[in-house]
Amino acid sequence: MGLFAVTNIDDIVILALFFAQAAGHRGSVVRIVAGQYLGFIAILVVAVTAAFGASFLPESAIPYLGLLPIALGLKEAWEAWQERRGDGGDDVNREVRGGPGVLAVAAVMFANGGDNIGVYVPVFATAGAAVYVVVFLVLVAVLCLAGRFFATRPLIAKGAQPVGRRAASAGPDRHRCGDPRRGPVGAAPR
Repeated sequence: MGLFAVTNIDDIVILALFFAQAAGHRGSVVRIVAGQYLGFIAILVVAVTAAFGASFLPESAIPYLGLLPIALGLKEAWEAWQERRGDGGDDVNREVRGGPGVLAVAAVMFANGGDNIGVYVPVFATAGAAVYVVVFLVLVAVLCLAGRFFATRPLIAKGAQPVGRRAASAGPDRHRCGDPRRGPVGAAPR
């Protein structure tokens, strides 16, 4: 359980954002949970496959699999740096009106799972994967419940709203920038 918690604590934040974004959209909770499971199963498939391949390594080489998370982190940092230098790219495929889709959630969760893979491979290679996989799949439900719980907290729900909806909900007399008594920044004083 500790291994799951350490590698998936960041997923609670991502899930909370997905759930908050999808608030009020019919069927969105099912799509988010299905996407979380799909992404996590993909992570487990990669980790189990890599661990199975690692079983062919000499026992003295297995501790070096711990370098895998570092390599994955460096790869992610390199990609983030390149993306920041570029045009920023498009957001992951999202169904904005109906909340995030299954594949969008799965893609984000899989992309965020590099640390999981890096940690799971050496553990699965040395201790076996069967029990871990079953327990982890049960804990994904707990993770989804936690994400949904945090998304329904007023402070988080309001902060997760897109900027346009926040500005619209502020009302016509409120401005996003500047003093509401004087108007937007740069406007002539009244």
